[in-house]
Amino acid sequence: MFGNWIKTSILMAGIVALFGTLGGMIGGRSGMLVALLFAGAMNVWAYWFSDKMVLKMYRAREVDAGSSPYLYNMVRDLAQRAGLPMPRVYIIDEAQPNAFATGRNPEHAAVAATTGIMKMLSERELRGVMAHELAHVRNRDILISTISATVAGAISSLAQFGMFFGGGNNDERPNPIVSIIIMILAPLAGMLIQMAISRTREFGADRGGSEISGDPRALADALAKIDAYARGIPMHTAEAHPETAQMMIMNPLSGGGLKGLFSTHPSTEERIARLRSMA
Repeated sequence: MFGNWIKTSILMAGIVALFGTLGGMIGGRSGMLVALLFAGAMNVWAYWFSDKMVLKMYRAREVDAGSSPYLYNMVRDLAQRAGLPMPRVYIIDEAQPNAFATGRNPEHAAVAATTGIMKMLSERELRGVMAHELAHVRNRDILISTISATVAGAISSLAQFGMFFGGGNNDERPNPIVSIIIMILAPLAGMLIQMAISRTREFGADRGGSEISGDPRALADALAKIDAYARGIPMHTAEAHPETAQMMIMNPLSGGGLKGLFSTHPSTEERIARLRSMA
């Protein structure tokens, strides 16, 4: 777990540094300062408002013990086991089996499950999934993922701006060919760093969720089922907003077969193997 945090911290520093460097190429020293200030402002916005935006985007409806006792009571029991405040609980009317957590900290967290995952999984398997999401809450992964996604998107926008409007002052401007190459590669690098952060946090949540539920095999069985069906059932909101894919317990995109560096999630086979070794 500690190793995951070190790796995540290094990756987060890398993506912010990349943003500042690109700003410096476009606007010199002042451009770098403006870029870093802009990144800070975006992170503040993401900290306060990203959870509401995502839940609204997926048309999630909040439930309680009266409207959905099955899911609500399950989450309440797991939250108590994890030593967490009770999060808000949402259901998303989507056939694809998936789930995610959001919120800036454990006191302002929410977990959401699709109707598809509630129908497909057994109670034991669904407990494993919701425990995984609560582990994200406990580890504050949602904030990390949101910031990395926000900055990665800003890097892409900044690179496009630089392509159209050029670099900084003449004495600070690098070779034009080098500038073009960097402005093309910077968004790719930002995306790769974002994906690496996402993969690192998924392994940590698998382990943390297994500790919360006390049943690593339940999550392993759930992941096997979800992987077998999720890609064959489209989730149109995720397709329209692919930056939210990293939030899900399983990549919801129809092009999710990409492996290695270009995946927001570790391979399901590796996740299952690690969970079974824990059991």
